[in-house]
Amino acid sequence: MAAAATATAPSSFPSTRVHKPTLLSFRVSTKLRATAAPPSDPAPAFRSVTAFAPATVANLGPGFDFLGCAVAEASLSLGDTVTATLDPSLPAGTVAISGITSPARPRLADRLSRDPLRNCAGIAAVAALRALGVRSHGVSLSLAKGLPLGSGLGSSAASAAAAAKAVDALFGSLLPRDGLVLAGLESEKAVSGFHADNIAPAILGGFVMVRSYDPFCLVSLPCPPALRLCFVLVTPDFEAPTSKMRAALPKNIAMGHHVRNSSQAAALVAGVLQGDAALIGSAMSSDFIVEPTRAPLIPGMAAVKAAALEAGALGCTISGAGPTAVAVIEGEEKGEEIARRMIDAFLSVGKLKATATVAQLDRAGARVISTSGLE
Repeated sequence: MAAAATATAPSSFPSTRVHKPTLLSFRVSTKLRATAAPPSDPAPAFRSVTAFAPATVANLGPGFDFLGCAVAEASLSLGDTVTATLDPSLPAGTVAISGITSPARPRLADRLSRDPLRNCAGIAAVAALRALGVRSHGVSLSLAKGLPLGSGLGSSAASAAAAAKAVDALFGSLLPRDGLVLAGLESEKAVSGFHADNIAPAILGGFVMVRSYDPFCLVSLPCPPALRLCFVLVTPDFEAPTSKMRAALPKNIAMGHHVRNSSQAAALVAGVLQGDAALIGSAMSSDFIVEPTRAPLIPGMAAVKAAALEAGALGCTISGAGPTAVAVIEGEEKGEEIARRMIDAFLSVGKLKATATVAQLDRAGARVISTSGLE
């Protein structure tokens, strides 16, 4: 029988407050308890719910740990899917993982733990059950991994976001969006550190800025609907664990680099709000602190960036901790050619095979894609 985890474990977050100023901002402290708490031990609304959460691009160049966006494509293969099902065989208030698949990467599923307290989806599901106050039902999870591990595409965040969304929907979608983010963030904290630049856009969609971590405050950045922003994502056959890539970061930075990065991050936010793809791309390419320390750890990255820009990309940088390289374009017309040039550069300079996807900005974030009613 699969391991089960209770939802009554104490949370690591202090109490929550919600504040909503302009730009779709909300402020919450860091405990998984919403200001308007859902009813205690809510009744289930469905027998099972399947939710999808998209890939994410964190940092976006100069926005280390505070900027990120969600990306996806029409087939919803660029992301993770979780099915949450009421399971009467489980002790009430517990979570179990009944299955893990990875259709595109069969061996990947064997690397993931089925212990819900050692799995991103399981940790988020436990946190969501606790926030909901569920005590009378057990929930089993089935995870379908669409994202590779250690790719810089928010793989852990996608699993956590999809699980939190599925569990919340199973009991009537009672959690506010910040509650979902905090449930996912508890998973991220356990797996890769307390940073929300993946989990926030995975749940909220679009561009998201983490204004502060103490108190925890997010700002969703509205992007004009007319902007046809696309992302060329090129992932080499090479893993870059977040822990290793974080260990490479400088402990001290020069004031000049701080000023330059701050100005570029501000320019990127302005570009998003104004719908200026060229400004977004230019700012994304202008990281003077993190990219210079991480790029040498990814074979061929500097050449890949140069190839993307020469082929017409508006900007290029490392996606999250890497090794995926992300180039930004307006419209899909140049996507295939830019992807080909980037793949060639990874192979010729880095001696790495790579795959590419041309994705769009995902404005929806985590969402329910199917349900099964109560009998």
